[in-house]
Amino acid sequence: MNEELSQHEIIIEPGRKFEQYWRDLWNYRELFYFLAWRDILVRYKQTVIGVAWSVIRPLLTMIVFTVVFGKLAKMPSEGAPYPILVYAAMLPWQFFASSLSESSNSLIVNANMLSKVYFPRLIVPASTVIVSTVDFLISFVILIILMIWYKFVPDIQILVLPLFFLQALTASLGFGLWLAALNVKYRDFRYVVPFIIQFGLYISPIGFSSSIVPDQWRLLYSINPMVGVIDGFRWAILGNVEFYWQGFLLSIGLTVLIFVFGLRYFRKTERSFADVI
Repeated sequence: MNEELSQHEIIIEPGRKFEQYWRDLWNYRELFYFLAWRDILVRYKQTVIGVAWSVIRPLLTMIVFTVVFGKLAKMPSEGAPYPILVYAAMLPWQFFASSLSESSNSLIVNANMLSKVYFPRLIVPASTVIVSTVDFLISFVILIILMIWYKFVPDIQILVLPLFFLQALTASLGFGLWLAALNVKYRDFRYVVPFIIQFGLYISPIGFSSSIVPDQWRLLYSINPMVGVIDGFRWAILGNVEFYWQGFLLSIGLTVLIFVFGLRYFRKTERSFADVI
């Protein structure tokens, strides 16, 4: 009996066909809900700092950037209160940074699951984005409070804000899939992710408006996909901000490419996750 059992092997592998894999994603949707809900409970249940931290980080950054860029450097505020200008940019950036950080480490954190049972591995990094979405919604309440404090009324284009959020989600998931796969293969890659996030904070128009970038450099500056997202958020929230359509369209195209190639690389390396991890 033992000899017969020893002759059987359990092979963990993703669906071979493209259609089968996406069918598996739908069939394992309850696992996606479970992982997302588990991460939310870990972050917020029986803790104060979990909820507070999602507010403290963008709020403190807004204060620092307002003092440095608004008070000291006297940067233009596009006709809006400078704290609102900065916070409108902090919302998508904080969502992107949090999603990138969580998704890049998600496969390592769930290593035991990956090595014991088959399910579409895409579920793991995708579920971490839900936690960042909850943080985003909590942080958005502070923006509403700022608007009330400064008696600032947004224009009708705030209704298209979910579209810019969708772009931020697509960009964060595309980068996240890439980094998650690389983190499995190269464990020291987790030290690179904080540097990428910190560097992105400095090169993105968070503490200042992208309109101060010279016209001949604006298209090149828009190679950073988050530039288009941040400009979109400001345009939707502030209303009277100049919108650079060429840069936005470039940002949209790059976001789609990043997501597509990130997904392809993730699927290509997914077969080896259970062995390497």
